[in-house]
Amino acid sequence: MTNPIADPGHGHSPAAWTAVVVMLFGFTLGTVAFCLAEFSPIWTPILWVSVGIIVVGLLLGWILTKAGYGVKGPKYAPKGH
Repeated sequence: MTNPIADPGHGHSPAAWTAVVVMLFGFTLGTVAFCLAEFSPIWTPILWVSVGIIVVGLLLGWILTKAGYGVKGPKYAPKGH
């Protein structure tokens, strides 16, 4: 008998890695902009750009998953540990 709750994977896929790297860049840029916005007004728009980068990373992960690069996708080849 198989388990009715299948393991969804642990995010070791191109879709997950791409989304995480893009969002990590957005969070890093946003953190720097947030800290430096007190000293220069140029950082405030950069803060909002970083929010957009985070959203793009989320959408990119979703799009790549739908394109088959997610954990259970047909274009994903799991690697041995």
